[in-house]
Amino acid sequence: MIEIKDLLLRFSELITSEEVKKTLIRDVLLETVGLKIKTEDIKIKNGSLYLNAKPIYKNEILLKRNQIFSRLQEALGKKSPQKII
Repeated sequence: MIEIKDLLLRFSELITSEEVKKTLIRDVLLETVGLKIKTEDIKIKNGSLYLNAKPIYKNEILLKRNQIFSRLQEALGKKSPQKII
């Protein structure tokens, strides 16, 4: 039988990995676009990257999306997002 502490440990590892991804995405956006975005404004769901930012910033991000995706691919490998929404 699986103990509760084992399950909680698994969930904490998942949460930590998501926070690491968000921090990495924030750093890549800062380097590439010069945009400072909070980790709370970044969501990753089903391989898509959701950003809560002003439309003018989203346009800049979409213009440089190839650079952003290549840097994320280097850092995260297969776990990197495939789309920006």
